Amino acid sequence: MPFVALSKLIFIFFISIILSHVLVTKALNQTTNIGVIIDESSRAGKEQKTAIETAVQKLNLRSKDHKLAIHFKNSSGDPLEAASSAKDLIDKQNVRVVIGTSSWEETTLVAKIGQDAQIPVISLTPDTLQPLSRLKWPFLVQMTNLDMSDEINCITSIVQSYNWTRVIAVYEENAYGGEYGALPLLSEELQKIGSIVEHRVVLPHFTSPFDPKETIRDELVEVLTTKQSRVFIVLKSSLPTATRVFEEAHKQGLMSQDSVWIIGDSISSFLDSINPSVFRFVQGALGIKTYYPNKNTQFLDFESNFKKTFRSNYPEEDKLEPEIYALRAYDSIETISRALKHLENSNDTDVGFSKKLLDTILSSNFTGLTGQIAFQDEKLSDPHKFQLVNIIGKSYKELGFLSPKKGFSNIGLGDNRSLTQVAINWPGDLINIVPKGQAMPNNATKMKIGVPNAASFDGLVKVEWNESTKKNDYSGLCIAVFESVVATLEEKYDYTLPYEFVNYTGSYDDMVKEVYKDYDAIVGDVTILAHRSRYVEFTQPFTESGLSMVVPVKSEPERAWMFMRPFTAEMWLATFGILFYTMFVVWYMEHQVNQEFRGPWKDQLGTALWFTFSSIFFSHREKIRSNHSKVVVMIWFFVVFILTTSYTAGLTSMLTVRVLEPTVRDIEWLRKTNAPVGCDPDSFVCKYLTDVLKLKNIKNISLLNEYPDNFKNGTISAAFLELPYEKFFLKQYCNEYTAVGPSYQFGGLGFVFPKDSLIANNVSEAILYLLEEGKIRDLENELLNNFKNCSTSNPGLDSERFSLANFWGIFLISGLTSTLSFLIFLYRLLHNRIEQRIISFNESNGSRWNNENRWRKTVRLIQIVLSLNHDQVESRESSHSTHEWSHQNPPQWELVSPSGVPEHLDTQLEIPMKKMEYIGEDLQRE
Repeated sequence: MPFVALSKLIFIFFISIILSHVLVTKALNQTTNIGVIIDESSRAGKEQKTAIETAVQKLNLRSKDHKLAIHFKNSSGDPLEAASSAKDLIDKQNVRVVIGTSSWEETTLVAKIGQDAQIPVISLTPDTLQPLSRLKWPFLVQMTNLDMSDEINCITSIVQSYNWTRVIAVYEENAYGGEYGALPLLSEELQKIGSIVEHRVVLPHFTSPFDPKETIRDELVEVLTTKQSRVFIVLKSSLPTATRVFEEAHKQGLMSQDSVWIIGDSISSFLDSINPSVFRFVQGALGIKTYYPNKNTQFLDFESNFKKTFRSNYPEEDKLEPEIYALRAYDSIETISRALKHLENSNDTDVGFSKKLLDTILSSNFTGLTGQIAFQDEKLSDPHKFQLVNIIGKSYKELGFLSPKKGFSNIGLGDNRSLTQVAINWPGDLINIVPKGQAMPNNATKMKIGVPNAASFDGLVKVEWNESTKKNDYSGLCIAVFESVVATLEEKYDYTLPYEFVNYTGSYDDMVKEVYKDYDAIVGDVTILAHRSRYVEFTQPFTESGLSMVVPVKSEPERAWMFMRPFTAEMWLATFGILFYTMFVVWYMEHQVNQEFRGPWKDQLGTALWFTFSSIFFSHREKIRSNHSKVVVMIWFFVVFILTTSYTAGLTSMLTVRVLEPTVRDIEWLRKTNAPVGCDPDSFVCKYLTDVLKLKNIKNISLLNEYPDNFKNGTISAAFLELPYEKFFLKQYCNEYTAVGPSYQFGGLGFVFPKDSLIANNVSEAILYLLEEGKIRDLENELLNNFKNCSTSNPGLDSERFSLANFWGIFLISGLTSTLSFLIFLYRLLHNRIEQRIISFNESNGSRWNNENRWRKTVRLIQIVLSLNHDQVESRESSHSTHEWSHQNPPQWELVSPSGVPEHLDTQLEIPMKKMEYIGEDLQRE
């Protein structure tokens, strides 16, 4: 018994040792099953499988006590197959995590199965439907930080940068990319920037039993023949379907210079691995590509291992570079591995293990290949960044970065230019020339263009019935401008605009509103007004617009004072002023030396006046003695010559040309007298006169040629016409009417199109081109030449009169000359008089002047100046007076009267002054 008991104990001991060894071995070699569901037929699936194998191989080599076992399932892109594969993996393979799925449809079904089995599901698709995913599928983890709106916002920012107003959305037929996914978001964001989705190109899934090529061709032909927009936005599509779209678009000519292609991330993420032959179909397209760092050591090490495995698994593939799908798959395995290592002491068979694993995965925080791996709301929290690329040749050029909030930036590429400043190769080999993003459809129906049937003036718009053709003929300036616009669009922009005119008989406001219903556009004399702009889109104005008052003119009656009209009142005052000033200067200077300007003051005044007025006609008889006076008179003769010739020319013109005056001067007279005024009842003018100008007595006159009769019979006193009508009216009725008062400005005449019309932008651009080239001005001149020429462009204005502004220069010269001569003469006169007194003082006092000091000389000099009498000329006998300071002139300096000097000695009258200078020099030498 003891032996038996001992044997049992030994047996139990060995069994315990063996069991403990088995348990330890099992703990040291723990393996976790992971299920992977991918579409192995797609490029993304191939990259994901290779990346997962590369990650598992690396992690299993690095970990000695814990291994990962991968179980792959092929969904072939079928959501139901993906769901079935997920159930098999959970039930049969006992997987603890399911990763993969290539679309949101697959993800939702697999997430539902994972939710039922309490198994975490890690989605590698970039498609998200936050916040619904977190509420409906709490065991779903997304290895992406994208919302669906992120990519849409980036696309919208591109459209806004170039002001494209209409786009065509291209997407593959599925629940995500269609009506309930990206399209509503795109439409909403475009509306915020004033753009719309004009058309949708719905593509069949590449697994569709119908012929995808035939469907794609039909869709693109419809765009080519019926739609104007050429901005194509490829939202969501598989690579095979997108490739067929590009190929067919290239065949149909939708990759021309008018087109723009913006490719979403679902296609751009394969640009590094796509077949080079595909690039030739999509040259010049812009791509939005998920950005990831590809220069660090971690990525380069992964890339090297990935290429080796990928080449071994898929030798038929030419491109070996990994894309974002491979990086996400690698990071998902890294995330699971780190979470399992954190739970290495937990038993994976426990009921709560899956929840712990999910929580640990969501608490991850490390740097992976795609960036920072940290989760918030079951998706990556690291802000995402897109790259904007331009497809050129067999590759692409990186233009910069796009973010949902900040839009475009290329600071990381070395500068900070905006998107419009970046050099882009557009479709059709356009370089640095932004495509218009629109073209006229090939089979577009003719535009129905309304034309006013009863325009006020047929020079602008004329509609008349042609018996030979049984159709209406349309002519006038507005029609000619529109025809030139159409020709410019076709010649310069290769833009065909088919159209037909239809006449309209209602008011202009009603005609504008008909653009909503019956017309595609309106061509006519339509004024651009604020209340009309609320309903329609106006082009650039092709002629100025405004409102002015036109009134008849009358001949100026004969006037008795007509001879005064050549000069203005200021001119007459200035003329008489300079005349009297010149008379005074000449009289004063001649009075000192000329006997003819002496005598009683009445005689002197008469002589001066007679001399001055007679000099106007160059008929004076008085001789000028002083050289200073001669200079003044010479300049005065020049002034007289200018004035007389100008006066003669002005008066002659006034007497020979009929002067016309307006019958009404201003609008205030109309208000006070309540005089009747005429206007066009179909335009806005009558309402403007009533509401703004406060005129009450208004007569409706429909046609421009009815105004003359209404003026003549007194029905109206004034007419209010828009500027284009006024221009034609005044040209037609020369010298009979004139425009008076202020002009009230408006927006000009323009063509009318529906709101958000692409054609309106093209027509505006053509109008600006015609204005810059002067072709519209030539059209106006050509139409104006049909009327008789007027002798004056504004007969209502008075003939031009001469004002002071025309002659102030010559008046200034004359005045300065007279003043300067007078000052020089006065200085010399005073100087000689003072020298005479000093000489007389020395003779009487024995050279006493030379012996006095400077202060005494100054006092005596002041006394001499104050005692001078310029108007007194003493006789020779009185000069012998012996009074000390009463001598006016010494005997030897007496001015000789011209009457007592022979004629041949007239030139010696100023000799005494010269002799005084010599004697003054003798005094100084003494």
